[in-house]
Amino acid sequence: MKARRKQTAPPPPEAGEARIAALLAEKRLFKASAAFRRQANCRDPNVYARSARRPLEFWAAWARELEWARPWKKVLEWKPPQAKWFVGGKLNASVNCLDRHVRAGSRRRTKAALLWEGEPGDRRTYTYWDLYREVNQFANVLKRLGIRKGDRVAIYLPLIPEAAISMLACARLGAIHSVVFGGFSAEALKDRINDARAKLLITADGGYRRGSVLPLKQYADEALAACPSIENVVVVKRGGQEFPVHIREGRDHWWHRLLQDAPAWCPPEAMDSEDALYILYTSGTTGKPKGIVHTTGGYLVGCLATTRWVFDLKEDDVFWCTADIGWVTGHSYTVYGPLAAGTTTVMYEGAPDWPARDRFWDICERLGVTVFYTAPTAIRAFMKWGAEHIQKHDLSRLRLIGTVGEPINPEVWVWYHETVGGGRCPVVDTWWQTETGHILITPLPGLTALKPGSATFPFPGIAAEVVDAHGKPVAVGGGYLVLTRPWPGMLRGIWGNPERYRAAYWSRFPGLYFTGDGAKKDKDGYFWLLGRVDDVLNVAGHRIGTAEVESALVDHKAVAEAAVVGVPHEVKGEAIAAFVTLKDGTGHYDELVEELKEHVVKKIGALARPERIIFSADLPKTRSGKIMRRLLRDIATGRALGDVTTLADPSVLDTLKGRYAEDAE
Repeated sequence: MKARRKQTAPPPPEAGEARIAALLAEKRLFKASAAFRRQANCRDPNVYARSARRPLEFWAAWARELEWARPWKKVLEWKPPQAKWFVGGKLNASVNCLDRHVRAGSRRRTKAALLWEGEPGDRRTYTYWDLYREVNQFANVLKRLGIRKGDRVAIYLPLIPEAAISMLACARLGAIHSVVFGGFSAEALKDRINDARAKLLITADGGYRRGSVLPLKQYADEALAACPSIENVVVVKRGGQEFPVHIREGRDHWWHRLLQDAPAWCPPEAMDSEDALYILYTSGTTGKPKGIVHTTGGYLVGCLATTRWVFDLKEDDVFWCTADIGWVTGHSYTVYGPLAAGTTTVMYEGAPDWPARDRFWDICERLGVTVFYTAPTAIRAFMKWGAEHIQKHDLSRLRLIGTVGEPINPEVWVWYHETVGGGRCPVVDTWWQTETGHILITPLPGLTALKPGSATFPFPGIAAEVVDAHGKPVAVGGGYLVLTRPWPGMLRGIWGNPERYRAAYWSRFPGLYFTGDGAKKDKDGYFWLLGRVDDVLNVAGHRIGTAEVESALVDHKAVAEAAVVGVPHEVKGEAIAAFVTLKDGTGHYDELVEELKEHVVKKIGALARPERIIFSADLPKTRSGKIMRRLLRDIATGRALGDVTTLADPSVLDTLKGRYAEDAE
């Protein structure tokens, strides 16, 4: 794709601390412009009431947007906690992401489906026709290697086009894919392969991250020494001489060689709506990953509906969800949602600060990104690095920006709106989970008046409530977030463990799906996410959300990032320990401790005063950027550290343990 000509729009304003404070003090609602609202995909406010009265009709209308090999007989069959959506219907996810667009005419056939950039700067563009042909070819490769409907295929790749191609090729055959994030260790890969009993592994010789080489094939070989179910390994040649690999004769096969003589057409398998599409492993409280199962029909319907309405996607949009395909956000909003909607989707292999801290904005400018979706952790990093990296680039094509992954601080929301969005782009702050499959609580940008830090309201057709400890709805105030009605993309269980599924999600409040998150509703009915319930503190009998305390800390001019956990206290029951990262160039730690404590008191109240503040250059994060508060809690309480396989940089823990011990002396 050719770079777009530099536009003459002024750079976005910098949201300075004084401006952020002033905007938050106004307590005003942020609304999309009248021009945006007029062209929005969803602009009828009655959609909420209609979908609440007739939710099955609402979802059936979206299902009719897809192509079905056989129509469904019944929209929903609900026998708690088991749901079946579009009962009796048959379809194929690959057909709905590719074939129907290729048949739609030359404009869609030649439209860019995937714009990819590698960390070293190499680039590829796939039209819908290109992607269609390569998916068909690779599906034939998999078939030749013995893969059939229902077989499990593990995918362990960097964020390269072959990852999406592999997923869609599996879907075409009816094989169940299990994507394992390319930053996971050999041990984590082994556990996931064995739990799913995968028959084939797709990996690469390596990948790039911050200029370093990740030797994925080497890690895969270590894992496969204890994976008896794997019969074949397909290896993508990502690098050159810097990726030396061992190829085991008879088991390992180069991707490019297999494709050379693969037929260009593979007939798609007509899948029952309730047939499994993929397994995706997520962390569990026991330390053993849970294999979340998503099926074909309902999942695709939910992804299509939310992609079209939440992101307001138009035919000429360029959509970039920055998540790796190894996470559910990448599944739903890099691959299945955008491609089902016929959108141009962007993939970037590397880190946002490599080789410089403006890499994301350089990509946005060159590719003409119009809709941008990222995580609060990334946004806080952008704030820490400074607005100058953003202001070097023309982001005037951006028209909507979004956030996903954890609650976003109001201060960070405003900075994002002002500095990245130029004060003109609606911010869609979305809540959902690996288990939910697609977005459930979110603004509709053409309708919703936005409150910084609030995910606003449930998506039409979704029934969510905040309940107290007895499961009774809370009209105003805090409690537990539950879902009171089935939704199309909901998980259908935990792979191989139905009892764990019931215990984890349906036992706390009988008849209700318990999300595990705390939330509160304000007097206007807006939902405010508070994080996991084990991240909601009980200080002297008062529930205090860690997100609220973290937001107060980040509001201080010296703080770049903060994470808060509870520690035992003999009087209060639980006290607050805060781990704080300061902005570049900020020093005088001793003076800041009391200043930050008083700042929290001023923002929230004396009950929220941190007992301890520990400064650190970094916090323990997963490779997707989420702060692992569980490990901070382990450090603060002196427990043995739990599973650390998902950490991006395990050395951070040693530093933090030392700092915490010093502070205690």
